[in-house]
Amino acid sequence: MNTAFECIPCFVRQAVKAVEMAGGDGPRKARLLRQLLRDIAGADWNVLPVSIAQRIQRSIRAATGATDPYRDLKDRMNRMAMNLLPALHAALARQPDPRVAVVRLAIAGNLLDAGAKTQIPLEDLPRHLDAIWQQPLCGDMAALFQAAERAHCILYLADNAGEIVFDRLLIEALPAEKITVFVRGAPVLNDATLADAAVAGLPEIAPVFDNGSDAPGTLLTDCSENFRAWFERADLILAKGQGNYETLVDAPKNIFFLFTVNCPVVARLASAAIGSLMVLPGGKSECGTIVPA
Repeated sequence: MNTAFECIPCFVRQAVKAVEMAGGDGPRKARLLRQLLRDIAGADWNVLPVSIAQRIQRSIRAATGATDPYRDLKDRMNRMAMNLLPALHAALARQPDPRVAVVRLAIAGNLLDAGAKTQIPLEDLPRHLDAIWQQPLCGDMAALFQAAERAHCILYLADNAGEIVFDRLLIEALPAEKITVFVRGAPVLNDATLADAAVAGLPEIAPVFDNGSDAPGTLLTDCSENFRAWFERADLILAKGQGNYETLVDAPKNIFFLFTVNCPVVARLASAAIGSLMVLPGGKSECGTIVPA
């Protein structure tokens, strides 16, 4: 079965949420929802799910006149993540292996995803973060850090607002002087843009650019020439989130995908259970080492 077809419930859920966020009276909301459902029904289901999500989000922006419909949500995510930083630093200091702990934390932040069925409510984030230290982590942490030490040019592909604050903790644990960070080129869902990177303080520790695309993933043909040049130049890519995994899983590059499995489609692709914290090298379709709590 085509993966885009399987993602239709997710697209419908995004459409309903967009209508709720758009405001206005009942008839206006009904017209917008009907339009979005027509877009979903008329989409080419043979493309990647990210491409359909991109089309839906463009329709939402056009219909509402809002260039960044999720801005308020992203601001709240960023504020909550920033407010949690002191407690997170203290929690990291208590963990037996700080490097594994910071990877676990950066991946757990991936649940701040407005497009995912398993998105956690913001008010539940502190409790969720308290629980991540007991969750198994799937992947080879030593291989990740060894690859970063060997690399000369590392691209860090960010995912969501809020989560990008946790990304800073991981970048600081890596050879940050080798890292260049890329965010989305235009607002889409609650994905991080340059404004969110600035809130997280990323420009203080690494160069940050946008990829020129409004896709909730990395569609190389849709990205800017600048991004594609950096992508070719890099000898290591750290890609956050399901969208980057779906779009780059077949890319012939040295990639580590860091994400939380949020849907059945990705669970099948990665041969992992929903909720798994993943550090998956490119070219592998399933998880290897399980790092216990």
